[in-house]
Amino acid sequence: MPRRAAPRAGSEDLAARPSPRAAAPDSASAVSSSSDPAAEGDGAGVPTARTPGGEGEPHSRHRDARLGSTDKELKAGATAADSAPTAPGSPRQPELRVEVMDQAEGPRNLLPRPCRVLVLLNPRGGKGKGLQLFRSHVQPRLAQADVSFRLMLTERRNHARELVRAEELGRWDALVVMSGDGLMHEVVNGLMERPDWETAIRKPLCSLPAGSGNALAASLNHYAGYEQVTNEDLLNNCTLLLCRRRLAPMNLLSLQMVSGLRVFSVLSLAWGFIADVDIESEKFRRLGEMRFTVGTLLRLAALRVYRGQLAYLPAERVVSSVPASPAPDRQDQQGPVDTHLVPLEEPVPAHWTVVPEQDFVLVLALLHSHLGSEMFAAPMGHRAAGAMHLFYVRAGVSRAMLLRLFLAMEKGRHMECDCPYLVYVPVVAFRLEPRDGRGMFAVDGELMVSEAVQGQVHPNYFWMVSEPSSPLEPQPPPPSQQPPQMPPPGDPV
Repeated sequence: MPRRAAPRAGSEDLAARPSPRAAAPDSASAVSSSSDPAAEGDGAGVPTARTPGGEGEPHSRHRDARLGSTDKELKAGATAADSAPTAPGSPRQPELRVEVMDQAEGPRNLLPRPCRVLVLLNPRGGKGKGLQLFRSHVQPRLAQADVSFRLMLTERRNHARELVRAEELGRWDALVVMSGDGLMHEVVNGLMERPDWETAIRKPLCSLPAGSGNALAASLNHYAGYEQVTNEDLLNNCTLLLCRRRLAPMNLLSLQMVSGLRVFSVLSLAWGFIADVDIESEKFRRLGEMRFTVGTLLRLAALRVYRGQLAYLPAERVVSSVPASPAPDRQDQQGPVDTHLVPLEEPVPAHWTVVPEQDFVLVLALLHSHLGSEMFAAPMGHRAAGAMHLFYVRAGVSRAMLLRLFLAMEKGRHMECDCPYLVYVPVVAFRLEPRDGRGMFAVDGELMVSEAVQGQVHPNYFWMVSEPSSPLEPQPPPPSQQPPQMPPPGDPV
């Protein structure tokens, strides 16, 4: 389940300091931002078994890997071996396609080597061990993979949002976010708030799990073919993905609130039971992922229902339907135009499906496969570009059945429970109108006021470190939904 961003403390602007025997030049110019195809070969940039802890296994403490207080960048002293990761789960080995960065157009499915990244880390995410985990599990592998970095610790909520709004992005080949899902939410929305948002959102992103839910990281782990793992194993797998440097395009969910607020989501919008558990379990953050189990049991004991109106545009109708005309006052707004949405004050278009007003236990719009590192919420396969998963549970479901659904979700077996109250449909847009003002929204784990909201997916809108793994061919998005000069995506996630 996605985590809610916690207040962040412990501000530092740090960079890794290599050992004297492998020290690199201090200047940023010593780290090239271009790719050398001849040097790439078949190498994926992953560490060899000489790395402490062994390849694909949780690292032991690397006592020589310390973080200094200057702005030095770590330049690897060793070249990674030409081997594929063997992290827990024995991932499949897709064919490596050697593609390079095109400086004029953006990433073409591969980060350069050597590589420079900005790491944004929340030291209080999850159990509060993010910095310790970075030192012991991430930093040694980056050194082996020829990845230099600058580490910045966030101090408070929305600090990462402020940082990326002001950052000179041209200095970095990618932005690495180490925390839970809330910090990635901040980073993406910060990029979309920049004057140069059309190019800023094309900066590749990487998710390293160090929070409670880690749903986005778990989804990327799943797309890469790894078995479902948690904690340090999940962190190791995602670090190996960064070392391999591959990129895949991701869908972006644009949300419009009746108050005029616009928010972008990288994972999900939840209303009802899931949002209640996500937000109310915040006080159990020190329990890590166990907080959601405790929160689920507590909320089952006092189950709530919420009255509302739900409507959606099924993915299967998009090809034959004509997109709605957006409101004139929204055509020049910051961000892409939501061509499938009409103003919230107007009825939804006639080709949408309208669910009769009723009581709901939960409504969930989900972009990816996982809702938490142990919550395989969407086992029905990858959604094509421009579509998302919509689930809702109607009132009347028993507590026993609801508990059964959540227990089965760990292995993705909940759709086999034949629950008549659970409905699933792939959609490209939706509208949700709470009728009594009760409840709360959780967007990527972030608390939001309960008000009328609608959203649509923008396909293949930004890049993330991930294994291109889906054979589905995406429908090409209209130009109004895509940043200018967006490079042709590879295999969509």
